[in-house]
Amino acid sequence: MVHASGRLDPGDSFLSTAPRNTGVKMSADPLVLSHSVNLLDARPDLPVERFLVAEPPGPDAVPMDVVFVGGGPAGLAGAIELARLAKRDSETGGSLGELEIGVLEKASQLGEHNLSGAVVNPSAFHELFPELSIDDFPLRDPVSKESVYLLTESGSVRVPVPPTMKNHGNYVASICEIVRWLGAKAEAYGVNVFPGFPVDSLLTDGGKVIGVRTTPAGLSRDGEPDGHDAMPAMDLSARVTVLAEGTRGPLSQAWLDWEGVASENPQIFALGVKELWKVKVPLDRVVHTLGWPLSTATFGGSFMYPLADDLIALGLVVGLDYPDARFDVHGALQQMKGHPLFHHYLAGGEMVEWGAKTIPEGGYYSVPSRRHGDGLCIVGDSAGYVEVSSLKGIHYAMHSGILAARQIFEALKLDDTSETGLSGYSSAVDSSVIMRDLKKRRNMRLAFKDGLFGGVLKAGLMTVTGGALPRDKITIEEDASKTRVLGKVQGQLTPDGDLTFSKADAVYKSGNQTRDDIPQHLVVGEDVSPEVAEMLEHMCPAGVYERDGTGLIINAPNCIDCKATDVVGPRWTPREGGSGPGYRQM
Repeated sequence: MVHASGRLDPGDSFLSTAPRNTGVKMSADPLVLSHSVNLLDARPDLPVERFLVAEPPGPDAVPMDVVFVGGGPAGLAGAIELARLAKRDSETGGSLGELEIGVLEKASQLGEHNLSGAVVNPSAFHELFPELSIDDFPLRDPVSKESVYLLTESGSVRVPVPPTMKNHGNYVASICEIVRWLGAKAEAYGVNVFPGFPVDSLLTDGGKVIGVRTTPAGLSRDGEPDGHDAMPAMDLSARVTVLAEGTRGPLSQAWLDWEGVASENPQIFALGVKELWKVKVPLDRVVHTLGWPLSTATFGGSFMYPLADDLIALGLVVGLDYPDARFDVHGALQQMKGHPLFHHYLAGGEMVEWGAKTIPEGGYYSVPSRRHGDGLCIVGDSAGYVEVSSLKGIHYAMHSGILAARQIFEALKLDDTSETGLSGYSSAVDSSVIMRDLKKRRNMRLAFKDGLFGGVLKAGLMTVTGGALPRDKITIEEDASKTRVLGKVQGQLTPDGDLTFSKADAVYKSGNQTRDDIPQHLVVGEDVSPEVAEMLEHMCPAGVYERDGTGLIINAPNCIDCKATDVVGPRWTPREGGSGPGYRQM
């Protein structure tokens, strides 16, 4: 774990962000590097054999009927809906009997690994809890005002709010608070919620998923049990396993690869870096921006949301197909805070929390052709249910969990949890609001592959025609396939510890709870060039990677599970429960 003092030493900058526990001084001489960066050659294969184990659950396995892997909005909504259906069946004399439903969450407490903007469409809450009113839900204030700005380096121009981004009827919220609330509801319905238990692998029998195996804990750096706190892996048997891992779920990736399930386009991702600020000047509206500090060739924008009169959420989201290998999202956010639009609210305030995560952005054409199989369903961000042009995903995740629960309930009643028995889940999603919305805006994000201004024109055409034009799919490549260029080394901004912060200090603000001597959980390719190392150092918002001359140094305990580099390079794998950030209000 990084223990930061709150300020950088004199001379430190965003181009030299080595965590202080390494003592490594990094070389950043651009003259020793070639101009282009190719990531695919250095990207290791997905370790499918680790995530899919052809073994039965052990003799001490915990028997479950249904296991949800991931305690986020999708997994918890699904568990609640399934528990309610089982309860109703029992009360009406149904034959299903009592169900054992488990939710396994890798964070030590629910909500600690969840991060979003967030402005939430409450429709999924109404569907899940029709007996409750809007005031009962874990949402903050409704959106009453909103503004969109085009930024230049020192100024801003207010532009009309695009129709897809209008938030009338939506609510500002903290996803951490949403998840904790859903967790309490789930437990009240008898769901077994197990925080601190990441899942290491799926257990299979032939082509069927029959359970899961958790990640061992208390291991030393070399992977051996370390003292009395060591805990071996635990098996859970399940008739159905639901993967609700969130973005870049390794089990979901491995299962889709194993089953040969593809999508029309590869999935693409963005990286969002977010801060929470205690402020003295209240913000009265939801704010989104485009333009500076991003180039016209880089997709993304910023947000600023009022969580309370004295609390603001601020963030920058950037597509991971950006062309400059030296671009640094965390550094750009620090620079952005000096802009008058943001500085007006942040001056004299305090940054109280920091975090980052990746977001699936491919949309309709990047959703796998099926999200179910023999004994398994995939829900939420793991399936790619995010609509970028409206900046929405939470309610789609919850809706998908609900739809999975309904099909699982029917499958259990019929004692058929095969691929055929669970096929109604994918069909239900395909005919639901989730895929209807994604289809209507299917090319919206993809249009920006040609740059900001061309993307704006195409997005306008799509909006006017209701998505009818262009008729054809815009074909894209995965983020890792893009050849980048090493841009010029920019002027160094020295963080002051008041408005701007180093990566080391940011990780401290994330509440990182990882042991310093934890085993390595990042799988790195054998052939990492200095150019790739340079890009990884800038890409990672938490300072996990450093280029040291021609080598790559990995500070794995800094990792906050954003999975940005998992998109293009080193693979993220589960580590012992409770590792990573400890978000409270993200």
